[in-house]
Amino acid sequence: MTLQHQLASDTENPALGFVPSIRALYAAAKAGREEEKEGDGGAMAAVLLPGNLQDEATCSVCLEYFKDPVSIQCGHNFCRACITKSWKSLEVDFPCPQCREMFKEKSFRPNRQLANMSEIISQFILHGGRGLEDDRICEKHKEALKLYCKDDQKTICVVCDRSRDHRPHAVVPVEEAAQEYKEQIQTRLDFLKKERQELLEFKTQDDKKSQELLKTIETERQKVLSEFEGLRQFLHDQEQILLGQLDKMEKGIVKRQNENITELSKEISLLNKFIADLEDKSQEPLLDFLKDVTIIIARSDNVKCPKPIPVSSDMKGHVSNFSLKTVALKGAVKKFKDHLRDELGKGILLEETECLGHQNITCLHPVQFPGTVEEIFHPTESDKIRANDSIYY
Repeated sequence: MTLQHQLASDTENPALGFVPSIRALYAAAKAGREEEKEGDGGAMAAVLLPGNLQDEATCSVCLEYFKDPVSIQCGHNFCRACITKSWKSLEVDFPCPQCREMFKEKSFRPNRQLANMSEIISQFILHGGRGLEDDRICEKHKEALKLYCKDDQKTICVVCDRSRDHRPHAVVPVEEAAQEYKEQIQTRLDFLKKERQELLEFKTQDDKKSQELLKTIETERQKVLSEFEGLRQFLHDQEQILLGQLDKMEKGIVKRQNENITELSKEISLLNKFIADLEDKSQEPLLDFLKDVTIIIARSDNVKCPKPIPVSSDMKGHVSNFSLKTVALKGAVKKFKDHLRDELGKGILLEETECLGHQNITCLHPVQFPGTVEEIFHPTESDKIRANDSIYY
Protein backbone atom coordinates (compact mmCIF):
# COMPACT_ATOMS: atom_id res chain seq x y z
CA MET A 1 0.00 0.00 0.00
CA THR A 2 1.43 3.39 -0.99
CA LEU A 3 1.69 6.24 1.51
CA GLN A 4 -1.02 8.22 -0.29
CA HIS A 5 -3.35 5.20 -0.16
CA GLN A 6 -2.59 4.85 3.52
CA LEU A 7 -3.45 8.51 4.07
CA ALA A 8 -6.69 8.16 2.16
CA SER A 9 -7.62 5.15 4.26
CA ASP A 10 -6.62 6.86 7.50
CA THR A 11 -8.54 10.05 6.79
CA GLU A 12 -11.78 8.12 6.50
CA ASN A 13 -11.58 7.76 10.26
CA PRO A 14 -9.51 10.74 11.59
CA ALA A 15 -9.97 9.70 15.20
CA LEU A 16 -8.19 6.36 14.55
CA GLY A 17 -5.76 7.21 11.76
CA PHE A 18 -4.75 10.77 12.57
CA VAL A 19 -1.49 10.15 14.42
CA PRO A 20 -0.20 7.21 12.29
CA SER A 21 -0.87 9.22 9.11
CA ILE A 22 0.99 12.27 10.33
CA ARG A 23 3.89 10.18 11.54
CA ALA A 24 4.02 8.41 8.18
CA LEU A 25 4.09 11.75 6.38
CA TYR A 26 6.78 13.07 8.67
CA ALA A 27 8.86 9.93 8.13
CA ALA A 28 8.42 10.20 4.36
CA ALA A 29 9.53 13.83 4.38
CA LYS A 30 12.56 12.95 6.47
CA ALA A 31 13.45 10.06 4.18
CA GLY A 32 13.08 12.31 1.16
CA ARG A 33 15.47 14.87 2.59
CA GLU A 34 18.01 12.14 3.36
CA GLU A 35 17.75 10.85 -0.20
CA GLU A 36 18.22 14.38 -1.49
CA LYS A 37 21.35 14.82 0.66
CA GLU A 38 22.77 11.57 -0.67
CA GLY A 39 22.47 13.01 -4.17
CA ASP A 40 21.02 9.89 -5.78
CA GLY A 41 19.30 12.11 -8.36
CA GLY A 42 16.00 10.31 -7.93
CA ALA A 43 12.82 12.38 -7.77
CA MET A 44 11.22 12.15 -4.35
CA ALA A 45 7.59 11.01 -4.35
CA ALA A 46 5.12 13.84 -3.99
CA VAL A 47 3.21 13.54 -0.73
CA LEU A 48 0.62 16.09 0.25
CA LEU A 49 -0.98 16.58 3.62
CA PRO A 50 -4.78 15.80 3.30
CA GLY A 51 -6.98 18.86 3.79
CA ASN A 52 -9.23 17.28 6.41
CA LEU A 53 -6.18 16.49 8.56
CA GLN A 54 -5.13 20.11 8.36
CA ASP A 55 -8.66 21.12 9.33
CA GLU A 56 -8.51 18.83 12.36
CA ALA A 57 -5.36 20.62 13.51
CA THR A 58 -6.66 24.15 12.80
CA CYS A 59 -8.40 26.39 15.35
CA SER A 60 -11.73 27.66 13.94
CA VAL A 61 -11.26 31.03 15.68
CA CYS A 62 -7.76 32.14 14.62
CA LEU A 63 -7.62 29.77 11.57
CA GLU A 64 -4.08 28.75 12.56
CA TYR A 65 -2.66 25.51 13.92
CA PHE A 66 -3.63 24.91 17.54
CA LYS A 67 -1.50 26.51 20.22
CA ASP A 68 -2.09 25.03 23.66
CA PRO A 69 -5.42 23.44 22.54
CA VAL A 70 -8.26 22.92 25.03
CA SER A 71 -11.61 21.11 24.74
CA ILE A 72 -14.92 22.63 25.90
CA GLN A 73 -18.07 20.83 27.02
CA CYS A 74 -19.53 20.29 23.52
CA GLY A 75 -16.34 18.56 22.36
CA HIS A 76 -14.94 21.29 20.09
CA ASN A 77 -11.34 22.38 20.46
CA PHE A 78 -9.77 25.86 20.43
CA CYS A 79 -6.52 27.56 21.34
CA ARG A 80 -6.59 28.43 25.01
CA ALA A 81 -5.92 32.10 24.17
CA CYS A 82 -8.71 32.15 21.54
CA ILE A 83 -11.47 30.71 23.76
CA THR A 84 -10.31 32.85 26.70
CA LYS A 85 -10.52 35.99 24.57
CA SER A 86 -13.89 34.95 23.12
CA TRP A 87 -15.38 34.53 26.63
CA LYS A 88 -13.49 37.40 28.27
CA SER A 89 -16.36 39.91 28.48
CA LEU A 90 -19.11 37.36 29.27
CA GLU A 91 -20.48 36.62 32.73
CA VAL A 92 -23.27 34.15 31.91
CA ASP A 93 -24.18 31.96 28.92
CA PHE A 94 -20.82 31.09 27.31
CA PRO A 95 -21.37 30.03 23.64
CA CYS A 96 -19.22 27.65 21.64
CA PRO A 97 -17.70 29.77 18.80
CA GLN A 98 -18.22 26.85 16.41
CA CYS A 99 -21.64 25.25 17.17
CA ARG A 100 -23.07 28.14 19.32
CA GLU A 101 -24.15 25.74 22.10
CA MET A 102 -24.56 27.66 25.38
CA PHE A 103 -22.87 26.74 28.67
CA LYS A 104 -23.59 28.08 32.14
CA GLU A 105 -19.95 28.35 33.21
CA LYS A 106 -16.45 28.66 31.80
CA SER A 107 -15.05 25.16 31.59
CA PHE A 108 -12.32 23.71 29.39
CA ARG A 109 -9.59 21.11 29.76
CA PRO A 110 -6.21 20.71 28.00
CA ASN A 111 -6.17 18.39 24.97
CA ARG A 112 -2.62 17.06 25.04
CA GLN A 113 -3.19 14.52 22.28
CA LEU A 114 -4.40 17.25 19.92
CA ALA A 115 -1.42 19.41 20.93
CA ASN A 116 0.92 16.58 19.92
CA MET A 117 -0.92 16.13 16.62
CA SER A 118 -0.69 19.85 15.83
CA GLU A 119 3.02 19.84 16.63
CA ILE A 120 3.61 16.89 14.30
CA ILE A 121 1.69 18.60 11.48
CA SER A 122 3.49 21.93 11.94
CA GLN A 123 6.87 20.14 11.96
CA PHE A 124 5.89 18.27 8.81
CA ILE A 125 4.89 21.50 7.07
CA LEU A 126 8.04 23.26 8.29
CA HIS A 127 10.60 20.55 7.51
CA GLY A 128 9.00 18.07 5.16
CA GLY A 129 6.18 19.70 3.22
CA ARG A 130 8.29 22.41 1.62
CA GLY A 131 10.83 20.02 0.26
CA LEU A 132 8.13 17.77 -1.05
CA GLU A 133 6.32 20.60 -2.78
CA ASP A 134 9.52 22.15 -4.20
CA ASP A 135 10.56 18.83 -5.66
CA ARG A 136 7.25 17.95 -7.28
CA ILE A 137 7.90 16.73 -10.80
CA CYS A 138 6.19 17.67 -14.06
CA GLU A 139 4.55 14.50 -15.32
CA LYS A 140 5.18 15.48 -18.95
CA HIS A 141 8.79 16.71 -18.85
CA LYS A 142 10.03 15.13 -15.58
CA GLU A 143 11.29 18.54 -14.44
CA ALA A 144 10.70 20.25 -11.10
CA LEU A 145 7.59 22.42 -10.93
CA LYS A 146 9.26 25.74 -10.11
CA LEU A 147 7.03 28.16 -12.03
CA TYR A 148 3.39 29.23 -11.78
CA CYS A 149 1.20 30.16 -14.74
CA LYS A 150 -1.26 32.88 -13.72
CA ASP A 151 -3.39 32.42 -16.82
CA ASP A 152 -3.91 28.68 -16.31
CA GLN A 153 -3.54 28.94 -12.53
CA LYS A 154 -1.26 25.93 -12.17
CA THR A 155 2.39 25.09 -11.53
CA ILE A 156 4.63 24.32 -14.51
CA CYS A 157 8.26 23.47 -15.18
CA VAL A 158 10.80 25.49 -17.20
CA VAL A 159 10.14 23.34 -20.29
CA CYS A 160 6.40 24.04 -20.04
CA ASP A 161 7.20 27.76 -19.82
CA ARG A 162 9.00 27.64 -23.19
CA SER A 163 6.24 25.64 -24.85
CA ARG A 164 3.71 27.12 -27.23
CA ASP A 165 0.88 26.72 -24.69
CA HIS A 166 2.46 28.93 -22.02
CA ARG A 167 4.76 31.21 -24.03
CA PRO A 168 2.33 34.20 -24.09
CA HIS A 169 1.16 33.64 -20.50
CA ALA A 170 2.16 35.46 -17.34
CA VAL A 171 4.56 33.10 -15.56
CA VAL A 172 6.31 33.77 -12.24
CA PRO A 173 8.31 31.65 -9.79
CA VAL A 174 6.20 29.59 -7.43
CA GLU A 175 7.65 31.46 -4.45
CA GLU A 176 6.58 34.81 -5.90
CA ALA A 177 3.11 33.50 -6.79
CA ALA A 178 2.68 31.96 -3.35
CA GLN A 179 3.76 35.19 -1.66
CA GLU A 180 1.35 37.23 -3.78
CA TYR A 181 -1.60 34.99 -3.01
CA LYS A 182 -0.64 34.78 0.66
CA GLU A 183 -0.73 38.57 0.82
CA GLN A 184 -4.15 38.57 -0.84
CA ILE A 185 -5.41 35.92 1.56
CA GLN A 186 -3.96 37.83 4.51
CA THR A 187 -5.83 40.93 3.35
CA ARG A 188 -9.08 38.96 3.26
CA LEU A 189 -8.28 37.39 6.62
CA ASP A 190 -7.66 40.79 8.16
CA PHE A 191 -10.95 42.06 6.76
CA LEU A 192 -12.95 39.03 7.90
CA LYS A 193 -11.34 39.01 11.35
CA LYS A 194 -12.14 42.70 11.70
CA GLU A 195 -15.75 42.02 10.72
CA ARG A 196 -15.89 39.14 13.17
CA GLN A 197 -14.40 41.27 15.95
CA GLU A 198 -16.94 44.02 15.26
CA LEU A 199 -19.75 41.48 15.41
CA LEU A 200 -18.40 40.02 18.65
CA GLU A 201 -18.14 43.49 20.18
CA PHE A 202 -21.63 44.31 18.93
CA LYS A 203 -22.95 41.07 20.41
CA THR A 204 -21.23 41.76 23.73
CA GLN A 205 -22.63 45.28 23.93
CA ASP A 206 -26.05 44.14 22.79
CA ASP A 207 -26.08 41.35 25.40
CA LYS A 208 -24.98 43.83 28.08
CA LYS A 209 -27.70 46.32 27.14
CA SER A 210 -30.26 43.52 26.99
CA GLN A 211 -29.33 42.40 30.51
CA GLU A 212 -29.59 45.98 31.75
CA LEU A 213 -33.04 46.32 30.16
CA LEU A 214 -34.15 43.01 31.67
CA LYS A 215 -33.02 44.20 35.11
CA THR A 216 -34.93 47.46 34.61
CA ILE A 217 -38.03 45.52 33.57
CA GLU A 218 -37.78 43.37 36.70
CA THR A 219 -37.46 46.52 38.83
CA GLU A 220 -40.54 48.03 37.18
CA ARG A 221 -42.41 44.76 37.70
CA GLN A 222 -41.68 44.93 41.42
CA LYS A 223 -42.84 48.56 41.47
CA VAL A 224 -46.12 47.61 39.78
CA LEU A 225 -46.68 44.73 42.19
CA SER A 226 -45.89 47.00 45.14
CA GLU A 227 -48.23 49.78 43.97
CA PHE A 228 -51.12 47.44 43.32
CA GLU A 229 -50.51 45.65 46.59
CA GLY A 230 -50.68 49.02 48.36
CA LEU A 231 -53.80 49.89 46.39
CA ARG A 232 -55.41 46.58 47.31
CA GLN A 233 -54.54 47.17 50.97
CA PHE A 234 -55.98 50.69 50.84
CA LEU A 235 -59.19 49.48 49.20
CA HIS A 236 -59.41 46.64 51.69
CA ASP A 237 -59.08 49.10 54.60
CA GLN A 238 -61.75 51.39 53.15
CA GLU A 239 -63.97 48.40 52.53
CA GLN A 240 -63.61 47.31 56.15
CA ILE A 241 -64.46 50.84 57.35
CA LEU A 242 -67.65 50.97 55.29
CA LEU A 243 -68.63 47.43 56.19
CA GLY A 244 -67.96 48.27 59.83
CA GLN A 245 -70.33 51.23 59.61
CA LEU A 246 -72.99 49.02 58.08
CA ASP A 247 -72.46 46.42 60.81
CA LYS A 248 -72.79 49.14 63.46
CA MET A 249 -76.05 50.42 61.97
CA GLU A 250 -77.32 46.88 61.63
CA LYS A 251 -76.60 46.13 65.29
CA GLY A 252 -78.22 49.44 66.33
CA ILE A 253 -81.39 48.61 64.43
CA VAL A 254 -81.55 45.10 65.88
CA LYS A 255 -80.97 46.44 69.40
CA ARG A 256 -83.66 49.11 69.07
CA GLN A 257 -86.04 46.56 67.57
CA ASN A 258 -85.49 44.17 70.49
CA GLU A 259 -85.99 46.98 73.04
CA ASN A 260 -89.24 48.06 71.36
CA ILE A 261 -90.47 44.48 71.27
CA THR A 262 -89.80 44.09 74.99
CA GLU A 263 -91.52 47.38 75.84
CA LEU A 264 -94.49 46.70 73.60
CA SER A 265 -94.88 43.21 75.04
CA LYS A 266 -95.17 44.69 78.53
CA GLU A 267 -97.74 47.28 77.42
CA ILE A 268 -99.76 44.71 75.53
CA SER A 269 -99.71 42.38 78.54
CA LEU A 270 -101.02 45.23 80.78
CA LEU A 271 -103.75 46.06 78.29
CA ASN A 272 -104.74 42.40 78.10
CA LYS A 273 -105.17 42.39 81.90
CA PHE A 274 -107.40 45.51 81.90
CA ILE A 275 -109.43 44.15 79.02
CA ALA A 276 -109.94 40.87 80.85
CA ASP A 277 -110.97 42.70 84.07
CA LEU A 278 -113.51 44.84 82.21
CA GLU A 279 -114.91 41.84 80.38
CA ASP A 280 -115.23 39.92 83.64
CA LYS A 281 -116.89 42.92 85.33
CA SER A 282 -119.41 43.12 82.52
CA GLN A 283 -120.50 39.56 83.17
CA GLU A 284 -121.17 39.98 86.94
CA PRO A 285 -124.71 40.00 88.40
CA LEU A 286 -126.35 43.40 88.48
CA LEU A 287 -125.88 44.17 92.20
CA ASP A 288 -122.26 42.98 92.19
CA PHE A 289 -121.62 44.87 88.98
CA LEU A 290 -122.76 48.19 90.49
CA LYS A 291 -120.70 47.91 93.66
CA ASP A 292 -117.30 49.15 92.28
CA VAL A 293 -118.03 49.79 88.65
CA THR A 294 -117.02 53.45 88.95
CA ILE A 295 -113.62 52.50 90.38
CA ILE A 296 -112.87 50.11 87.52
CA ILE A 297 -113.98 52.68 84.96
CA ALA A 298 -111.76 55.35 86.53
CA ARG A 299 -108.83 52.95 86.63
CA SER A 300 -109.23 52.10 82.95
CA ASP A 301 -109.38 55.78 82.10
CA ASN A 302 -105.98 56.30 83.72
CA VAL A 303 -104.32 53.57 81.67
CA LYS A 304 -101.75 55.19 79.31
CA CYS A 305 -99.60 53.08 76.94
CA PRO A 306 -96.98 55.32 75.32
CA LYS A 307 -95.54 53.98 72.05
CA PRO A 308 -91.73 53.52 71.92
CA ILE A 309 -89.61 55.49 69.48
CA PRO A 310 -89.93 53.83 66.05
CA VAL A 311 -86.80 52.23 64.64
CA SER A 312 -87.23 54.01 61.33
CA SER A 313 -87.32 57.51 62.78
CA ASP A 314 -83.97 57.03 64.54
CA MET A 315 -81.95 55.03 61.93
CA LYS A 316 -83.43 56.15 58.63
CA GLY A 317 -81.22 59.21 58.51
CA HIS A 318 -78.06 57.16 59.10
CA VAL A 319 -79.00 54.71 56.34
CA SER A 320 -79.78 57.57 53.95
CA ASN A 321 -76.43 59.20 54.69
CA PHE A 322 -74.64 55.91 54.05
CA SER A 323 -76.47 55.52 50.74
CA LEU A 324 -74.89 58.81 49.70
CA LYS A 325 -71.49 57.34 50.53
CA THR A 326 -72.26 54.33 48.31
CA VAL A 327 -73.15 56.62 45.42
CA ALA A 328 -69.97 58.62 46.00
CA LEU A 329 -67.92 55.39 46.16
CA LYS A 330 -69.33 54.19 42.86
CA GLY A 331 -68.53 57.49 41.17
CA ALA A 332 -65.03 57.64 42.65
CA VAL A 333 -64.24 54.08 41.55
CA LYS A 334 -65.46 54.81 38.01
CA LYS A 335 -63.36 57.98 37.80
CA PHE A 336 -60.37 56.13 39.20
CA LYS A 337 -60.73 53.31 36.65
CA ASP A 338 -61.12 55.73 33.74
CA HIS A 339 -58.19 57.88 34.87
CA LEU A 340 -55.92 54.89 35.52
CA ARG A 341 -56.83 53.32 32.17
CA ASP A 342 -56.11 56.58 30.34
CA GLU A 343 -52.80 57.18 32.12
CA LEU A 344 -51.54 53.62 31.71
CA GLY A 345 -52.76 53.47 28.12
CA LYS A 346 -50.65 56.44 27.01
CA GLY A 347 -47.95 55.41 24.53
CA ILE A 348 -49.14 51.81 24.15
CA LEU A 349 -50.14 52.28 20.51
CA LEU A 350 -46.80 53.91 19.72
CA GLU A 351 -44.88 51.13 21.48
CA GLU A 352 -46.81 48.45 19.57
CA THR A 353 -46.06 50.22 16.28
CA GLU A 354 -42.37 50.43 17.13
CA CYS A 355 -42.29 46.74 18.11
CA LEU A 356 -43.91 45.76 14.81
CA GLY A 357 -41.33 47.88 13.02
CA HIS A 358 -38.47 46.13 14.79
CA GLN A 359 -39.78 42.75 13.66
CA ASN A 360 -38.77 43.65 10.11
CA ILE A 361 -35.11 44.05 11.10
CA THR A 362 -33.12 41.13 9.64
CA CYS A 363 -30.11 41.64 11.87
CA LEU A 364 -29.76 37.89 12.39
CA HIS A 365 -29.30 37.09 8.70
CA PRO A 366 -25.89 35.55 7.93
CA VAL A 367 -23.22 37.41 5.99
CA GLN A 368 -23.93 37.00 2.28
CA PHE A 369 -20.69 36.50 0.35
CA PRO A 370 -20.43 36.63 -3.47
CA GLY A 371 -21.18 33.42 -5.31
CA THR A 372 -17.97 32.61 -7.23
CA VAL A 373 -14.62 31.53 -5.84
CA GLU A 374 -12.90 34.48 -7.51
CA GLU A 375 -15.35 36.94 -5.92
CA ILE A 376 -15.03 35.30 -2.50
CA PHE A 377 -11.24 35.64 -2.42
CA HIS A 378 -11.10 39.00 -4.23
CA PRO A 379 -13.84 41.16 -2.66
CA THR A 380 -14.20 44.71 -3.95
CA GLU A 381 -15.10 47.71 -1.84
CA SER A 382 -18.72 47.43 -3.00
CA ASP A 383 -18.68 43.77 -1.88
CA LYS A 384 -17.52 44.91 1.56
CA ILE A 385 -20.32 47.48 1.71
CA ARG A 386 -22.89 44.85 0.73
CA ALA A 387 -21.47 42.48 3.34
CA ASN A 388 -21.76 45.19 5.99
CA ASP A 389 -25.30 45.97 4.87
CA SER A 390 -26.30 42.31 5.11
CA ILE A 391 -24.88 42.18 8.64
CA TYR A 392 -26.25 45.35 10.15
CA TYR A 393 -29.46 45.96 8.21
